[in-house]
Amino acid sequence: MTYDSLSLYRDIVQTRSVSRGAALNGISQSAASQSVQELERTMQVQLLDRSTRPLTVTEAGKLYYDFCRDILRRKEQFEAELQVVKGRVEGTVRVAAIYSVGISEIASLEETFTKRYPDAHLQVNYLRPERVYESVLEDRAELGLVSYPESMRELNVLPWREEQMVLAMSPLHPLAGLRRAGAHDMEGQEFIGFDEDLPIRQHVDRYLRELAIEVRVVMHFDNIGSMKEALALGQGISILPRRILTNEIGLGTLVAVPLRIPLTRPLGIVHRRRKALTPAAERFLELLQETPHN
Repeated sequence: MTYDSLSLYRDIVQTRSVSRGAALNGISQSAASQSVQELERTMQVQLLDRSTRPLTVTEAGKLYYDFCRDILRRKEQFEAELQVVKGRVEGTVRVAAIYSVGISEIASLEETFTKRYPDAHLQVNYLRPERVYESVLEDRAELGLVSYPESMRELNVLPWREEQMVLAMSPLHPLAGLRRAGAHDMEGQEFIGFDEDLPIRQHVDRYLRELAIEVRVVMHFDNIGSMKEALALGQGISILPRRILTNEIGLGTLVAVPLRIPLTRPLGIVHRRRKALTPAAERFLELLQETPHN
């Protein structure tokens, strides 16, 4: 029994998939299946029921999952405390982030972080909001970056920044020349939105509703990249954080018009309440909080 096998089993249970658990641990699906089968032979008990999709965990499997999770958490705690004793900042900081935080911004933060702490590394997974929370709760990430952060019993939420929202569109759009966009400007326009289950969509919808603005949603996406591509092709307008449009504004492919009645998007940092961060994670958290707040 090794830490690698404990980690593999934990991830298989958390994802309810042998293939996804294998991918998270950098091994093949067949190797992951063999590892579970060897565990079951050793324990003489079935851990996973593979006849269902997604797979289900037996009572014995749940007991072993709790054991794996507890051992791995204690290992991480020991390593974090050992780094404090050594006075060194090293290791990998695992971060889960929503897509719209911006890959270019994270890349810039990673460059700064690596320069300051050459022995530490950043590993970022871009996920939907609910998956960010899951990753932090299930110890697949130490820090999570989300919009409209929600406090939970097992999670601590730190405010990060407030982002100005703007009306985004192609420079060829009839509204592109506006100095500010009011309710009458947006009325009846073709609109590109986020998927309905995303918090940012719900808050934008509430903003439009409170101003009695009716738009025609012609497309919706779960990621900012697809939205920006559709806007650049002249497919309509959208309300987006200005910060994530910086590159497109500089290239002249998109225009950002301030909203006459302001709207902001709060971003927050989440981490588990009763879990000590590694020195490397603490230093990255400090770096995040150094960044401009708007």
